[in-house]
Amino acid sequence: MNYRHAFHAGNAGDCLKHALLVWLLRALGRKEAGYAVLDTHAGAGRYDLTCGPAERTGEWRSGIARLLDDPPEALGDYVRTVQALDLYPGSPALVRALLRPQDRLAACELHPEDAVALRRLFARDRQVAVHHRDGWEALGALLPPPERRALVLIDPPYESPGEFDRLAAGLRAAHGKFPTAVYAAWYPIKHRAPVRAFHDALRQGGLADVVAAELLLREPLDPARLNGSGLLVVNPPWRFEAEAGPILAALLDRLGDREPGEGTALLRIADE
Repeated sequence: MNYRHAFHAGNAGDCLKHALLVWLLRALGRKEAGYAVLDTHAGAGRYDLTCGPAERTGEWRSGIARLLDDPPEALGDYVRTVQALDLYPGSPALVRALLRPQDRLAACELHPEDAVALRRLFARDRQVAVHHRDGWEALGALLPPPERRALVLIDPPYESPGEFDRLAAGLRAAHGKFPTAVYAAWYPIKHRAPVRAFHDALRQGGLADVVAAELLLREPLDPARLNGSGLLVVNPPWRFEAEAGPILAALLDRLGDREPGEGTALLRIADE
């Protein structure tokens, strides 16, 4: 309830999540049939990086600010989408910008002020439903959608102990209800032990066709520091592993301080 994404908007983790999110949405759009997006922890929707919380932390300066000038080809679609919008887009604004007329978004946010901002942003938008509710509860309540095609984006705050366990349980439960959806779950990398345990829990939980795309800005040795992040994708669309690689490499080139190939990973967590 106390977490505000505005403090971290535009940071390197955001760039990883959003660059791959744009690719996933484009992939879903290859088929004419409509799809639904469920954003379980949507935040306020958009952010002014030049004032307020984002300006106080300044995290965006080592994130999105480094991508805007002459972006690499692999990041072009993502960066152009960001630049076309008035303020820096959170995930729901980014999703909305890419929806076709036959697609729709359900955006969930528990923090009362951010939920109000989200409702204001999408007021009278018939393709977007805003829910002031707990995102974990929404996984059970809003799946499966009528469209039968969906992307479920899960980006919890990771402020409470056991958040990785909760994510693994949430993915297993949601997948049990709606096994054909594409699930994309962002996670922080401070040190390796929690991430390894999370991946093991997914394998042991019986999930199939799971890939993790990771970006490490530095060696994950300091558990008090955000050293990188990952996006775990269940049921990745065709060519995700081939095309996520160049996206990760381009992000590392602009955002990291490591040699090419040392700070990115595409991990096959479970086979199809």
